[in-house]
Amino acid sequence: MDEKLMMDVVPGLEGIPAAESAISFIDGEAGILEYRGITVEALAEKSDFLETAWLLIFGRLPKKDELDKWRTDITYHTRLKLKILRMMEYLPENGHPMHYLQAVTSAMGMYYPARDTLDAETRYWSAVRLIAKMPTIVAACMRLKHGDAPIQPRNDLSFAANFYYMLNEHEPSALVEQILDAMLTLHADHTMNASTFSARVVGSTLADPYTVVSSAIGTLSGPLHGGANEEVVHMIDEIGSKENVRPYIERKLERKEKIMGVGHRVYRTRDPRGEVLKGFIRELAGHKAIDLRTIEISAEIESVVKEKLEMKHLHPNVDFYSGIVFKAIGIPTELFTPIFAMGRVAGWLAHWMEQLKTNRIYRPTQKYTGLRAQVYAPVGER
Repeated sequence: MDEKLMMDVVPGLEGIPAAESAISFIDGEAGILEYRGITVEALAEKSDFLETAWLLIFGRLPKKDELDKWRTDITYHTRLKLKILRMMEYLPENGHPMHYLQAVTSAMGMYYPARDTLDAETRYWSAVRLIAKMPTIVAACMRLKHGDAPIQPRNDLSFAANFYYMLNEHEPSALVEQILDAMLTLHADHTMNASTFSARVVGSTLADPYTVVSSAIGTLSGPLHGGANEEVVHMIDEIGSKENVRPYIERKLERKEKIMGVGHRVYRTRDPRGEVLKGFIRELAGHKAIDLRTIEISAEIESVVKEKLEMKHLHPNVDFYSGIVFKAIGIPTELFTPIFAMGRVAGWLAHWMEQLKTNRIYRPTQKYTGLRAQVYAPVGER
């Protein structure tokens, strides 16, 4: 038989290397995630999102003058063009913010043409605009959906504080600002996940960066990728009380149903990002910024999951904890995944630029399972 017909198909390409990359590293057995060799825990504690974005995109920590310019360039490119805001006003009010974000990101490519993707200046300014404007899009979308006018960004605030201000029209506390910035850092990259693979595939065609990022946003919008943290909050609300956790989990396991926020395709132990967020949950609890019911239910879920699923190497992941933290600081549930995208855009851009260095367009093959050599029958004889 033809050797090509004997090919093994690996569902989801699990475990199949699709590229060489020096951007991020995961050891799923040890619970390690590093960006360019630096642990994500260290970056969340000692760095901030904009410095981390530079590290991912340009391959090293920036010098002071480089970081100052990067911050300034992003700060002064946060505003949206009037026509883009007008376009957003005509989008359906019941649309999900991820659909807003994908549509507007794609439209930005018409206002900032970037067809010469091999030009360093084009790549730099595209990265600046995409990182700078995505928070403005997300905040404007949410306000428009509720009948409120978008709030102009402020250049005197940090990246995270500015997003919170555009969303709520008041500045965040120092703790909330720290948490939002760390959230962006923790979500900035995660090796060859579905949305990153999408970005590299589209980038390999030499499509412009706005199209690349738009395709990645569309991929992230799926509930199996970026929407799990929304489902965690719905799950906690559905459970309702600490006493209901055990029967809820046991019922799910009996039916072989997925428990949202539990398990990961890569990690066989703790998710290092989740460990950082657990610290924030404890801190929020100390500031009485999170309701006791949420803490009790989430802690009981952890306990029951450990009892029932630890032997299968299934643990709460970053989505489990991020949903709890977002809810605690007053972020609307439908913005959980868009904020994920605001952080992950740094990783998408880094992989796009890395792809272009030794580019070869992606063209996988398939294993054909359909009919062959069929005779065409006229419509009257079918």
